[in-house]
Amino acid sequence: MPAEEVQERGREAMSEPTLEAARALLRRHHGHEDFRLQQAGAIEALLAGRDALVLMPTGGGKSVCYQIPALLRPGTGVVVSPLIALMQDQVSALAQIGIRAAFLNSTQSAAERRATEQALREGALDLVYLAPERLLMPETLALLESIPVALFAIDEAHCVSQWGHDFRPEYRQLSVLHARFPRVPRIALTATADPRTRREIVEALALQDAVCLVSSFDRPNIRYHISEGQNARERLWDFIEQAHPQDAGIVYCLSRRKVEETARWLSERGRVALPYHAGLDDATRAAHQARFLAEDGVIIVATIAFGMGIDKPDVRFVAHLSLPKSIEAYYQETGRAGRDGEPADAWMAYGLQDVITLRQMMQEGTAEEQQQRIQQQKLEAMLGLCELSTCRRQALLAWFGETLDAPCGNCDNCLQPPQTWDATEVARKALSAVYRTGQRYGTGHVIKVLRGLRDDRIERLGHDRLSVFGIGDALDEGEWRGVFRQLIARGLLAVDAGGYGVLRLTEASRPLLRGETTLELRKRASSGRRQKRRAAAVEALAPADQALFEALRALRLRLAREQGVPPYVIFSDATLRAMAEHRPADEAALLEISGVGQQKLERYGQAFLDEINAHGVKLA
Repeated sequence: MPAEEVQERGREAMSEPTLEAARALLRRHHGHEDFRLQQAGAIEALLAGRDALVLMPTGGGKSVCYQIPALLRPGTGVVVSPLIALMQDQVSALAQIGIRAAFLNSTQSAAERRATEQALREGALDLVYLAPERLLMPETLALLESIPVALFAIDEAHCVSQWGHDFRPEYRQLSVLHARFPRVPRIALTATADPRTRREIVEALALQDAVCLVSSFDRPNIRYHISEGQNARERLWDFIEQAHPQDAGIVYCLSRRKVEETARWLSERGRVALPYHAGLDDATRAAHQARFLAEDGVIIVATIAFGMGIDKPDVRFVAHLSLPKSIEAYYQETGRAGRDGEPADAWMAYGLQDVITLRQMMQEGTAEEQQQRIQQQKLEAMLGLCELSTCRRQALLAWFGETLDAPCGNCDNCLQPPQTWDATEVARKALSAVYRTGQRYGTGHVIKVLRGLRDDRIERLGHDRLSVFGIGDALDEGEWRGVFRQLIARGLLAVDAGGYGVLRLTEASRPLLRGETTLELRKRASSGRRQKRRAAAVEALAPADQALFEALRALRLRLAREQGVPPYVIFSDATLRAMAEHRPADEAALLEISGVGQQKLERYGQAFLDEINAHGVKLA
């Protein structure tokens, strides 16, 4: 049967699905009373056979936008995802709520693939997950043309953008879906797309007639903290020990070596810390990710260039020990914290060497000149976010075209406004030293000259006889590094390619050297004690409720191990906290708790009711 007839046959079998029918499925499978953000609009569009472009923050519930319509429309929903490592977790989670799902990817044996393909032909699947490379294979497209397809969901749609942080060339070929399946609605979803990237998604995927639904990019539960300076690892340990002594978290580093060293260092300090990068074999990566998902309090240390695809809702902190390449990368990586909506931290420490290394990597790369310029602009914007003395959330949202009318009150700059100082003369000294030494040396050498420190090299070059020798002895090395980092960030100094971090003046430095302008720089932050912050929701629980909450978590862990799934797949912390607070006495009351659907009630309801009853009636 021709492909169009197959899809037409599927549509004729469809009764008119309504948004109320969609809400009923949401209650049954997910245990929620109503949709949030742009979910309802996306579902209505798909049920009407229209395409949609959906932008929602990480943790905003993008998957519901295609899961529910796939159940209501005839046929199987096809989900395109770039993250093979995440597919098994997604399929397992869907099985827990009674949705029939499977995946087709390179991790399967030939027999497993044949079984999934047969299930597709028999109409036994509600959803099937594929990587774009698998979808684009002629045999896969032929298979899909032979069955009714409910919809196509293109997840992580920002991968279309060749100037983005996660570019996947195969994504640009997904326009074939519009050409070969013109009557099947498509939904493209992403959490990280600035206005330019949105336009590129529309153009590349032929979504000109799509309904565009944009939610706020704000994640108000995440507290942003960015600092520069030395001893980053020690400061990271202070942060973890004081704010998250038992919580799960992710630490990002720039290189594989730094990942390994940091994981080992954290382990020696007593935390369970596991490395995760592309240099590890598949079995080790899978084992580390499984422990992170299944156990409480595990820290994953990963390279910022490697997309882990973590779908764990109770990650309480994301820390960067290296500077991300762009605001989009920073937003996506920090967005893995607090997906459950509870308080979380995005913490970052960076230094001058990060700036130099990233710029050299860009300059030495094989990218075309235009792409290098775009990458450079993105790095400058990331540095600008770091150098801010005003609200970070306002700047972060502005990058995505969103306006926050007032400072957020939940970032480091709002909570502890940074001080600035008149650095005009100091900056002139720094620029003069770069110029007088011939614009041929790196930061370390120039700082030695400024501080008047002699060594064999300085004496051999005659730099101890320069007029700038010793004119900066009032500042120590750390203070000078802070000055140079900000001068580079503001574009007054550039770092040449070649691997040696050579500094040179830019045109932007001339007005300052001529005395035509002044310069205010951010003062270095004190390394004093940081305030320990616990989740407000946890603090709100009474002691007896807190004891029940911990007992429910222990029960969840035992059931999860028996089922071979991560604990959060059973119930989220928020759902357990509601159980502890309200103490439902029967199945009807338990079903009223958000996050308890019919399927989970049947599977786990009695076990949790028994645990609640064992703790007695809540006293007034």
